[in-house]
Amino acid sequence: MEFIDLKAQYRHLKPAVDARIQAVLNHGQYILGPEVRELEERLAARVGAKHCVGCASGTDALLMALMALGIGIGDEVITPPFTFFATGEMIALLGAVPVFVDIDPATYNIDAARIEDAITPRTRAIMPVSLYGQCADMDAINAIAARHGLPVIEDAAQSFGALYKGRHSCNLSTIGCTSFFPSKPLGCYGDGGACFTNDDDLASAMIELRNHGQDRRYHHTRIGINGRLDTIQAAVLLAKLDVFDSELLARNEAADRYAAALKGVVQTPQLSADCSSAWAQYTVEVDERDAVEKALRAVQVPTAVHYPAALHQQPVFAALSEQFGWGKNSFHHAERAAERVLSLPMHPYLTPVEIQRVAEAVKAAVQVSAGK
Repeated sequence: MEFIDLKAQYRHLKPAVDARIQAVLNHGQYILGPEVRELEERLAARVGAKHCVGCASGTDALLMALMALGIGIGDEVITPPFTFFATGEMIALLGAVPVFVDIDPATYNIDAARIEDAITPRTRAIMPVSLYGQCADMDAINAIAARHGLPVIEDAAQSFGALYKGRHSCNLSTIGCTSFFPSKPLGCYGDGGACFTNDDDLASAMIELRNHGQDRRYHHTRIGINGRLDTIQAAVLLAKLDVFDSELLARNEAADRYAAALKGVVQTPQLSADCSSAWAQYTVEVDERDAVEKALRAVQVPTAVHYPAALHQQPVFAALSEQFGWGKNSFHHAERAAERVLSLPMHPYLTPVEIQRVAEAVKAAVQVSAGK
């Protein structure tokens, strides 16, 4: 059994993927070729945003968004501590300070009710994460941001395809950033990402930033990065985009089957009202996680932990934690989640039989770990 079965997906899409890649090989425009613009137009239309700027990774998307907003040394950006490292890393890379706010234990996303207390005169942006595929509480976050005159960057690396109150993730704030890492709901065959915005000036800035700060060839108006999306990756994404809606439906069906099979066994994911998830991961909470993992591994059921440590617990942020006085239980819900979360196999090609097998294995593993 595969944790994410990209091979099954490729077998299903092989003619379309091969044809798209062959077209790139034929025209030879490997950097910012026509497929990149085609993809940007289709993605922007899908989410309802005015602009989409393709880039080399979800990490670069966050960096470009921060740079476009002029965030730099000494500025503070509010973000959750329970996320992939890139979220805090890109803030710190620019010399800014990630200011952590604890999560809602039900959704694992930033607790909007705690954000306002973290705002200071140095706060320059709020960066919520739409974790595991479900959007953060963007209406509440945007309202707080509006009161304080702050931009909001949605880290939507895992939630492209999700809906929040009928609106698409990536078009819920000042800038939305997503990732096309192979394991994502819409993934390419390498690294890739995109930024979305309705602001013309921000879009222009990010287009320049991704290509060494150029507004035209060899004319550099700003310091930028090499953040361009490869044409072949855009071609792969275009092939996958044609079946993305059916794959999202399959992910949701798999999640529903998991929820029914695991009810009362483990803590299963909770969706907020009027929200859907892209189900980048199907993540449960368990007691005695190490024992449960070991038992599942013994019966060849793959699992993963997203994520085993909160950001403020990472060694590189030790000085920051000391500065702010963050210690054990400073972010209780984030720390608790880091100790308990366990992701199960999730992809559009999971069969009901496979889901039942995983569920039965989880039940047995939980019983063994509990000593029953």
